[in-house]
Amino acid sequence: MIASRGRMDRQRLLNRLDTAWRAFKESYAGLSEAQLMEPGVSGVWSVRDIIAHVTTWEEEALKHLPSILEGRRPPRYSVTYGGIDAFNARMTKLKGGLSLSEVFGQLDDVHQRVIDVIERAPESHLISEARFRRRLRLDTYTHYPKHAQAIRRWRERQAAGTTVRPTTWSPSHTKSAAPATLRSGNASRNPVMNVFTSA
Repeated sequence: MIASRGRMDRQRLLNRLDTAWRAFKESYAGLSEAQLMEPGVSGVWSVRDIIAHVTTWEEEALKHLPSILEGRRPPRYSVTYGGIDAFNARMTKLKGGLSLSEVFGQLDDVHQRVIDVIERAPESHLISEARFRRRLRLDTYTHYPKHAQAIRRWRERQAAGTTVRPTTWSPSHTKSAAPATLRSGNASRNPVMNVFTSA
């Protein structure tokens, strides 16, 4: 009975991951290379930057999930990097030199490795309240939709012939680092800036 429930939890998790993943990839399907590279989708980020960013957080999951399985706690981003926003800025800069084909290659390769980790993980770590499952959730299937939404909104603006000039900041993982329009509660009126990820 317990083994059967474990298999169901694993399959439900894989299904949820796959559903969110497909929706993310569909959000930019059909875009030309020029469109993928165009800034202003989320802050100054292009769709290409967002794809690289999503891969970065899957890489972070792969880096830290093994230590969680061993009962250890990953170091805080505030200690190691000065905060999640600083980490994102650093990784965006590091990946800035990658070609579009390299970005897409990393996307598929890293995602498959995430699937492999889930398929090998002990069943006890796949329940919703487990630390392993929580870290996986934040870095993957609840992360993708927020960026997919930003891309879809940008495409809607493009189709309508309306554009918003890119700001000079990148999407923030913490509201305190965002411009005053976000801190004052006006974020919902600016779809470019209204992108917060949970990682």
